[in-house]
Amino acid sequence: MKIYEGSCGCGAVNYSFSGEPVNSVFCYCKECQVRTGSDKWFGLWVQKENFTFTKGTPLTFTRPGDSGQAMHHQFCGACGTNLCVEVTVANIYSVAATTLIGNHLLSPKIAIYTASAPSWAVFPEGVPKFDILPPGLGD
Repeated sequence: MKIYEGSCGCGAVNYSFSGEPVNSVFCYCKECQVRTGSDKWFGLWVQKENFTFTKGTPLTFTRPGDSGQAMHHQFCGACGTNLCVEVTVANIYSVAATTLIGNHLLSPKIAIYTASAPSWAVFPEGVPKFDILPPGLGD
C-alpha cells in the first residue's frame, strides 16, 4: 500500500497517510476561501484511520459544518500552514494537497460549493462542478 507524506511550510508538523485518497476536491465554500486566502481549498479525502501526524502537534480550530457536526481545521502553530480538516460527519480528513510531497502529480476530480465561488474564480476544464455538496458525498 502506498504511503504519502507531507508537512507544513516550516517542517514543524509532518503527517502521513496510506492508500489512495477517496477523492480529490476543489472546495469553493466561503469557509475554505477564508482559511486559504484564495478562491478554494484543494483537499484530498483520506479515511481517518489511514491518516496520522508523524511529527509535531498541530493547533486546531473547530467550526460546525453544513451538517451541524464538527469540522476540525488543523494547522501549524509556528508557520500557520493549513494542513487538513477532520470532517467528522464523513470520518475523513481533507488533507491540503499543497502540503503533500509530490503534489504536482495531483488534480481535482470534482469541484464543490461552486455557487459560493467569487466571480473571478477559474474552474478547471472537464472537472464536474456542483453548486453545493452532492448528496451522499458528505455523510
